[in-house]
Amino acid sequence: MFPRPLALVILLLLTQASLAQSRIAMGDVPETCPVTKPYQTSLFVPPWPYPAKASLGTFWFGSDRLWTNLPADGTWSGLPHYTPTDPTFRQKLFFYRQGYFVRTEPRPKLIVTGMRLDSPAPTLLSDSTTSGLHGYQQFMVVGIDFPTLGCWEITGHYEDDELTFVVWVSK
Repeated sequence: MFPRPLALVILLLLTQASLAQSRIAMGDVPETCPVTKPYQTSLFVPPWPYPAKASLGTFWFGSDRLWTNLPADGTWSGLPHYTPTDPTFRQKLFFYRQGYFVRTEPRPKLIVTGMRLDSPAPTLLSDSTTSGLHGYQQFMVVGIDFPTLGCWEITGHYEDDELTFVVWVSK
């Protein structure tokens, strides 16, 4: 039988390890993943007719040449599987650009690529880009599939412009 102080120390260590694992499982970002956060930007404000402030818990990132909406905590969590038997995690990603018009380019030439930063992984897959319109707000949208959870650097390429950011993808 363990002496009481030793048993208490072991119990505390196990509790701390369990808490650390559950924090990562709930979406906390490890320090090794340099997620893009609002303070790393110039707090970009998109031109009219887009709202100056992004929706709650998100922020605008980029420039009037190419921007997107990112989570303030740097985490995409609870992403659905593409199918119940497919291990990939799916996310829709919206890009905006001043002067982009849905009618003149319904299938924008936006290319989205991604690579996992914290571990080797298969490449991120992206669908063909399509477009959308909400009131006067026009946008490009693409579905992306993450083959694994983890720290991902994502880049959108449109004409001569490029926008890169980092997100933590968790369950």
